[in-house]
Amino acid sequence: MALWCGAVVVALASILFAKGSDAAFRGFMWLHRQWPLASLALPPLMFGVLSWLTARGMQATRGSGIPQVIAALDQPVEWREAQLSPKIAFAKLGLTLAGLLGGASIGREGPTVHIGAGLMHWIGRRFGFADPQQGARFLLAGGAAGIAAAFNTPLAGVVFAIEELGGAFEHRFSGTLLTAVIIGGVVSLGLLGDYVYFGHVSTHITFGSGWLAVPVCGILCGLAGGVFSRALLALTAPDMPVIGPLRRRHPVLLAIACGIALSLLGYAFGDGVFGTGYAQARGALLQQDIPGQGFGIAKLLANLVSYLAGIPGGLFSPALSAGAGLGQNLAPLFPAAPASAVVLLGMCGYLSGVTQAPLTSAIITMEMTDSSDMLLPILAVALFARTTSMLVCKMPVYKALALRLLQQSSPAPTAASHG
Repeated sequence: MALWCGAVVVALASILFAKGSDAAFRGFMWLHRQWPLASLALPPLMFGVLSWLTARGMQATRGSGIPQVIAALDQPVEWREAQLSPKIAFAKLGLTLAGLLGGASIGREGPTVHIGAGLMHWIGRRFGFADPQQGARFLLAGGAAGIAAAFNTPLAGVVFAIEELGGAFEHRFSGTLLTAVIIGGVVSLGLLGDYVYFGHVSTHITFGSGWLAVPVCGILCGLAGGVFSRALLALTAPDMPVIGPLRRRHPVLLAIACGIALSLLGYAFGDGVFGTGYAQARGALLQQDIPGQGFGIAKLLANLVSYLAGIPGGLFSPALSAGAGLGQNLAPLFPAAPASAVVLLGMCGYLSGVTQAPLTSAIITMEMTDSSDMLLPILAVALFARTTSMLVCKMPVYKALALRLLQQSSPAPTAASHG
């Protein structure tokens, strides 16, 4: 009953979050069309407000949310409550919506995992499951159910929980995880119908010269993803010159500066730098309303400055959009391969480079586009990308952020502790 109730609650919260995210960004775009100059001021204003709010007892809502869940798996209940309480979960939802209303280049996948894990853990506790190992299973199941319900990607939810969150798969846990994902998926199916997030992408690469796109997209997009992760970890490090002290002493000022940088990117490269970039990625996949040549790099930078601001928001959707832009840039190099197929490889390659989670990247790309005909090229490009990314960024970005979170929350050593 705890698992079933939790999965239903997580699915409903994920669907509400998805609808709210779409509405919030539509609100920003309406303002942008009505008053272009006013919308240029909205990102720095909203970034400053969100930074001020999160500094007042809501630090756990910052960033993606996936590092918080990873870190919580091996922590005591008190630590989990501070990072994953219902208060934090609902604040995460509301503040992420506010970020999208302000045009932030953020996604909702990471926040959905954070919200789902927090709600499922809280419900498990209410039903009396106080054992730390049982609590970890509820965390994983909640994150997986959230991904499955929000994006109609049940298989990606399972693989994500195993590869990115848990790092291991217990035989006894398989039933728990699958049950949560199935219930979350059924709730989503009943309320939203059987839909594909990016639409049906009917494409394939005939074996031959077109397959040259696989290693090229894997290496170049994986390299770009690794550079992004390396830059994100370096720029958010506490000891980063200038930025580190500024974040500690004047976080609101740093957030406003990041908002100004995002506005300038929007002025230079167009509307695609704001929000998730869904419309631009879908246009590239379907070869309709193709984004400009600079979209991929611009989206990478927009996602970086949005995360650097320290506001709530994830990396997945902007990463898929940036990868789509990079794939569109590479498509003319491979006339034997359909452009939509190269765009798809770029999406998977860049996401795999950012997360260094090749199975999750491959499966979520296929499920979001209903492109099972591209199974082998997508798996191959994910492997190339992960390998290339590891040459640039030694540790997966979510794991590195989780370890940093644990270090920052650990009590400082006292003189007595040094003997």
